[in-house]
Amino acid sequence: MKRQIFAPEHDAFRDTVRAFLDREVLPHYAQWEKDGIVSREAWRAAGKQGLLGLAVPEEYGGGGTPDFRYSAVLAEEFTRAGAPGLALGLHNDIIGPYLTGLATEEQRRRWLPGFCDGSLITAIAMTEPGAGSDLQGIRTHAEDRGDHWLLNGSKTFISNGILADLVIVVARTTPEGGAHGLSLLVVERGMDGFERGRNLDKIGQKAQDTAELFFHDVRVPKENLLGELNGAFLHLMTNLAQERLSIAVSAIAAAEHLLEITTEYVKEREAFGRPLATKQHIRFEIAEMATECAVTRTFLDRCIEDHSNGELDAVHASMAKWWATELQKRVADRCLQLHGGYGYMSEYPVARAFTDGRIQTIYGGTTEIMKEIIGRSLLG
Repeated sequence: MKRQIFAPEHDAFRDTVRAFLDREVLPHYAQWEKDGIVSREAWRAAGKQGLLGLAVPEEYGGGGTPDFRYSAVLAEEFTRAGAPGLALGLHNDIIGPYLTGLATEEQRRRWLPGFCDGSLITAIAMTEPGAGSDLQGIRTHAEDRGDHWLLNGSKTFISNGILADLVIVVARTTPEGGAHGLSLLVVERGMDGFERGRNLDKIGQKAQDTAELFFHDVRVPKENLLGELNGAFLHLMTNLAQERLSIAVSAIAAAEHLLEITTEYVKEREAFGRPLATKQHIRFEIAEMATECAVTRTFLDRCIEDHSNGELDAVHASMAKWWATELQKRVADRCLQLHGGYGYMSEYPVARAFTDGRIQTIYGGTTEIMKEIIGRSLLG
């Protein structure tokens, strides 16, 4: 089924992304996985190529286009290349909207040029050892000290945590405010009391640094408050639809790619003197996955189109996120099984996709949270 959502300019951008991957990412990716972190040079190369700040206004060095289809192309190509470590989607699609939508003019001029040229790498710090999806459980707190906030607490599972030069921290600024007593404070590299813990050892996405962060009496200037005081809950809810759609786009791209490589594998691999593809069970497996991918792709493309037009709501973004990521998980498991013993070998793309993709049903809101959002919208 031919896709209808992309114009020639998106196709040209896809060619640019593929060339960038071939030149700047894939030759180095094995080393990044061993190191547990990508090089800062890759971020600067992405900025030079125009892959950062796609939606940032041109006056700050960005691409000047809010068209999410460009972000979708970027997510699809990085996923198909098996290179999630260079987390451009986190930078562009998750953190970018906070800086473009909430920052003051002074903050935009201070942060956005580096955001776009790759010299300023970003992260968002929400999850804590005792608080994930439950924002009311956040204990990191900031005390008003007149000309600054005094920030104390810790965060964990923070993507880009080691590399980040700018971290948007969700902190409690009104102790009795519950979820509505939280604010977004921007912590910058080099601030006294800001420390990074371990680069966490994950089962997948080895090249993507994920860290613990600690804040000990960090003096955050008042001018580093992002958005409204005690407004973090609303700000976070506003931007979650795009975050979840971005994850879903990667998920369906991963499922489709796994299906492609597995289809080729069963055509070539022989068992009992005949290709696996001649077995009815194998054909049924491929047929089922192909149908699920085609149906999911149709829904995702409609969500991409709606979001590009400013029409995607939180409920449909939640539907896209949980369905596509659970499909990715199922397809990865089935494709690994069809590869037999070879599927368990790390050098095979299906093995890496199996471990890299397992986080997809967890971050950005678990499948269970997505279903709760959808259920509440229908049942109250």
